[in-house]
Amino acid sequence: MAFSPEDMDESDEPSPPEVRIAPRLIDSLYTEALVLADEARSYFDEAGRDERNQLEPFARVGFACESLKVTTRIMHIVAWLLTQKAVESGEIGRGDGRRPERRLGNAQDSDPEVVKQLPETARKLIDNSTDLYARVRRLDEGVVADEPVQSPARALMGRLERGLLQG
Repeated sequence: MAFSPEDMDESDEPSPPEVRIAPRLIDSLYTEALVLADEARSYFDEAGRDERNQLEPFARVGFACESLKVTTRIMHIVAWLLTQKAVESGEIGRGDGRRPERRLGNAQDSDPEVVKQLPETARKLIDNSTDLYARVRRLDEGVVADEPVQSPARALMGRLERGLLQG
């Protein structure tokens, strides 16, 4: 017996899969972001001051710009993670959590030519903030696209299983 769309009432319609990010992952990323924020503040405001002063004038401007980019990335990350925590706790509805103004904010990319002139600690903070931002961006894109966010390990396991079944 074949069913046509007219045979289904609203309760029979398949609902889209609910996309959730594990609260442990959100908490872990949040902790990582706060630690990175503290490291960046400590370095760019205090410890890096001597290193910055030893740079050529153009590189000093780059140092200041990159420190702002790091801070901006981290603040976008923290804001997005706090939104996800609010969604998980029920303070914000899932649909409201996907609104454009609650998405991960756009962060400016670092200039590789400027970055290579900076002290090692600054480069490490820039790389760490860029890496964390990229990971959170993938989560944000998965949530907004209503696609389950799959870990790389699970994706690999799935490919292995498919390979074993085919072979």
